[in-house]
Amino acid sequence: MTSPTKISGLAELAPRYDVLLCDVWGVIHNGRESFPAACAALARFRAEVGPVILISNAPRPHPPIVEQLDSLAVPREAYTQLITSGDATRLLLSERAPGKVWKVGPDRDWPLYAGIDLQEAGPAEADFVSVTGPYDDETEEPADYRERLILCADRKLDLICANPDIVVQRGDKLIYCGGALAQLYESLGGRAVMAGKPYQPIYDMALAAAETALGRAVDRSRVLCVGDGLPTDVRGANARGLDVLFVANGIHGGETVGPDGLNEVIVADLMRQEGLKADWAIADLVW
Repeated sequence: MTSPTKISGLAELAPRYDVLLCDVWGVIHNGRESFPAACAALARFRAEVGPVILISNAPRPHPPIVEQLDSLAVPREAYTQLITSGDATRLLLSERAPGKVWKVGPDRDWPLYAGIDLQEAGPAEADFVSVTGPYDDETEEPADYRERLILCADRKLDLICANPDIVVQRGDKLIYCGGALAQLYESLGGRAVMAGKPYQPIYDMALAAAETALGRAVDRSRVLCVGDGLPTDVRGANARGLDVLFVANGIHGGETVGPDGLNEVIVADLMRQEGLKADWAIADLVW
């Protein structure tokens, strides 16, 4: 397995690609502030090359996420369209309606269920579980849900996870996401179902959006996936046969970026340990 090639900026790759599928959290913002250089790079690619489809594991449908990006000063010129795991997950929820669901997650994620005929129930009465993340991601961890998840696993309930991320960076802190609860559920013998990265449904939606923006079929050899997450961004792109630019200074920044910048040896080792590959690597997304 070859090591990713270090690049100094997106400009080096622009002639090779027509479309970017770009991760959001960790690449263009950290949950507290946006990264101006990354936003400028995406805006320039969009203006000079082709569509930029943001592809996020946010567990809500995209409209409130667009508002969040606005509040973080991510310019709308930086992207053509935003596709979220919430968008893809609503299809899974609709397939199970009408029904009773144990909803796990903070109130801000409730737009995920808008207009879908589902009744809220506890773990002992629900037909299935739907997880967007912990109820309080500042204080809780997966182990806090262990006993309730054991009950659901014993009842052989499906768990739909609207955010497959294990952790994301919020400022300088890593917080648990829905994927951490789904991981625990599977370890307890339960079945988790997901539509976000690295799974197929969100990529189908993103590539369809790219085709609409291009006005023609997408040449998959000219699609570049940009992301910082090995189990989500890189694994998802690898499974689809799409090229990858790994942005190291995201959730793996503590390991991969030091005083001298990107540590290519450590990046290559991480990829090898996970059985993954990236074509390119950069510390932070810039033009």
